[in-house]
Amino acid sequence: MNPPIDSLDVRIIELFTASPRHSILDASRILGVARGTVQARLERLAREGVISGWGPQISPEALGYGVRAIVSLTVNQRRSHRDFAEAMRAIPEILELHTVSGDSDLVAIVVARSNQDLQRVLDEMSASGDVQRSSSVIVLESLFTHRTADLVAKTGSHPGGKRENVET
Repeated sequence: MNPPIDSLDVRIIELFTASPRHSILDASRILGVARGTVQARLERLAREGVISGWGPQISPEALGYGVRAIVSLTVNQRRSHRDFAEAMRAIPEILELHTVSGDSDLVAIVVARSNQDLQRVLDEMSASGDVQRSSSVIVLESLFTHRTADLVAKTGSHPGGKRENVET
């Protein structure tokens, strides 16, 4: 099976990852390909879900949320995980919520302004009445996050160098 991207796709993704404010015309000049090629490739990558967004990345720390925690949750099974997730959407400090395998049902990435504020967020999560047990660990230092550049490069460098039937 061919990967969803080829070496030109990799170069386009790397360029826009490093400098997302480039115009399509700038990118075509830098990459040495037609403007229409860059546009078509970006549209295909977005349509296929390889590129999932273009918005700015927000730093919770810069907004005053200097505490980050990983919270494992075991929840009552009386309602679905999706319903529980909808209830958790009301808590803006929950940045991510994932169903997982293992001892817990879900894992949340949570931010808070302080350790005391983290306790408030945990209490708010438990107030739903669905949380049977939670366990949290505070992130001391993030060594890297949102790491996808190497994955993109690896995916685009498969044997043969080119993806079959790629639109330009």
